[in-house]
Amino acid sequence: MKRIIYFIFATVIVFLTGCSTSCQPLDGEGMERSYTQISQEEAREMMKKDNGHIVVDVRRKEEYDAGHIPGAILIPNENIGTQQPEKLPDLHQIILIYCRSGNRSKQAAQKLFDMGYTNIYEFGGINTWTGEIVVERE
Repeated sequence: MKRIIYFIFATVIVFLTGCSTSCQPLDGEGMERSYTQISQEEAREMMKKDNGHIVVDVRRKEEYDAGHIPGAILIPNENIGTQQPEKLPDLHQIILIYCRSGNRSKQAAQKLFDMGYTNIYEFGGINTWTGEIVVERE
């Protein structure tokens, strides 16, 4: 009897640890499909390509003005609701998303995915970005 209980317990643990909410795209019936989380190096390589991508900063305006990735547009996470943002008219465009530390960018990526965007890549926060940063001057 102890062996059966142990086997059931072990099976449940293996099953639960195998079920991930990492928001990686999965294919197959009954599997969750969402945005793709990538490294900052992968994001930098994607930014080098002329593939119609757009870089989105989801921090607040004052954070964006203090320094952002060149070419990034500002769409604060707080402004992303259930309606498609005007600055993102193409649901199939490659969208690279970041924030300060990676929390808001994950939230924004999921909200955009839920709206129907299909090529969303979240790469964390600018606080660990080693590439170029520009400052808005008034």
